[in-house]
Amino acid sequence: MQTVAVSVLFAASILWGLSWLPLKYLNELGFDGLPLTLFLYLLMFVMMLPVIWSQRQYIPTSWRMLLLIALLGGGAQLAFNTALIYGEVIRVMVLFYLVPLWGVLGGRIFLKEPIDRIRWLGMGLSIIGAFLIVGGMNAFIAPPSWIDGLALLSGFLFAMNNIAFRLTQAVPVKIKLASMFMGAFLLASFGLALQGQSVNLELGWTAWTALFAYGAIWMMIANFGTQWAVTHLEAGRSSIIVIMELVTAVISASLILGETMSSLEKVGGVMILLAAFIEARKAR
Repeated sequence: MQTVAVSVLFAASILWGLSWLPLKYLNELGFDGLPLTLFLYLLMFVMMLPVIWSQRQYIPTSWRMLLLIALLGGGAQLAFNTALIYGEVIRVMVLFYLVPLWGVLGGRIFLKEPIDRIRWLGMGLSIIGAFLIVGGMNAFIAPPSWIDGLALLSGFLFAMNNIAFRLTQAVPVKIKLASMFMGAFLLASFGLALQGQSVNLELGWTAWTALFAYGAIWMMIANFGTQWAVTHLEAGRSSIIVIMELVTAVISASLILGETMSSLEKVGGVMILLAAFIEARKAR
């Protein structure tokens, strides 16, 4: 079982690391950021309706936490997708990988988990690495872009969502995932309403088929593969394997898009990667 779980998590992490490819492709076909997230997670939520119905007994007793998961997880997905669509893949992924930092802080605040010297070291590396990624001292002259802000926000919300998942272990993972999908759809709808942005439905069969394939196949496999695998692996081992997501994104964006990082950004990226490894090893 361990070997299967490792293989599934490895494959799911690669799918997450390559998710920028279909997102940017769908954007080229005519889907803007908010409408893309709206239709994508509406599709995934509809596919989860049978699960919601079969596990509906958990809703009356856990609706507050499920609502929190919808806001945190849905917000994380919306921010992450938008940042990947409009930003540089490597930069977005590296900033997103401050998840261990937010996770340690959230664990301390909400779960009373201790922070020892090793974790302080990891947090320090994360903070310095992020500072270098956004330009170092130049950040005080030209502030980070809104895409940088979304990348950081997505990592923060994702870490908080993980804590919400841990606080609701009596609730099945599937209904928590369904809540997250619903949250992404509702938040995207709210964003469109605020902007007064119209939704273009006349995009052609190619665009809609690509969207359906990405949501119904790619994203569902990535989501369920990750959740199934992490429940069958120890935390430290799964945390290390998940880092493959970042490695996949960096290599693929370098090869396909020709993206590069400055020397300062590379140093920052290595520091964040080291922090992720430290937290993963500590989880053992």
